[in-house]
Amino acid sequence: MKTALITGATSGIGKASAIKFAEKNFNLIITGRRKDKLEKFEKELVSNYNIKVLSLNFDIRELENVNNAIDNLPKEWTNIDILINNAGLAVGVAPIQEGLIDDWERMIDTNIKGLLYITKKVSHLMIARRNGHIINISSIAGKEVYPGGNVYCATKHSVDALSKAMRIDMLKHNIKVTNIAPGMVETEFSIVRFKGDKDSANNVYTGLDPLLGEDIADAAVFVATRPAHVCINDIVIMPTAQASARDVVREN
Repeated sequence: MKTALITGATSGIGKASAIKFAEKNFNLIITGRRKDKLEKFEKELVSNYNIKVLSLNFDIRELENVNNAIDNLPKEWTNIDILINNAGLAVGVAPIQEGLIDDWERMIDTNIKGLLYITKKVSHLMIARRNGHIINISSIAGKEVYPGGNVYCATKHSVDALSKAMRIDMLKHNIKVTNIAPGMVETEFSIVRFKGDKDSANNVYTGLDPLLGEDIADAAVFVATRPAHVCINDIVIMPTAQASARDVVREN
């Protein structure tokens, strides 16, 4: 049985990915900041699927916590085949001149630095085995920019660039790298972005059928289960009603 490590696994794309990989008989390492939700989800996965699950409760923004979590993995969990860098967030919609420094730092620390911290640790385990696959969950915001997106778009452009750079760096080590860039996905994303304002968050998806976490999880499973000689470098996934970051058709 192969093992997948999924960051930000307590909700949204991360949770959907854990379920989809469990269905494919992967053992799972799931990480998250919310200990109660993480432990509850671990029990659900073990109960519903014939797999092993290890939950790691830490904040991916904290380098020491990331290092401790990976350095202290039980030996039987060190053969990580798939790393899904899913943990990420958008906070605020203010124009750049009105942006809050705390919002910027949360996005940069999570979306870029956290991704780098966990990738550095896990990639060493993969390099030692000359086998592995890193899947980065980016965004259409990593391909385009839009009003109010400024720093969030910058962080996801970084993920897009890092995915390309990782692909080159990992090439000689026989490790695959895939960038997945979704459009509008209905998860907790907009609730976080609007800082708990559920009305504003719901308006993002009004009048259209957005993507679901399961749609992105399907893509992650697809790229992870290609033959050894096949690497999917980059995927952009949009709802049918969305053609670009700003071009959306809504029903009246």
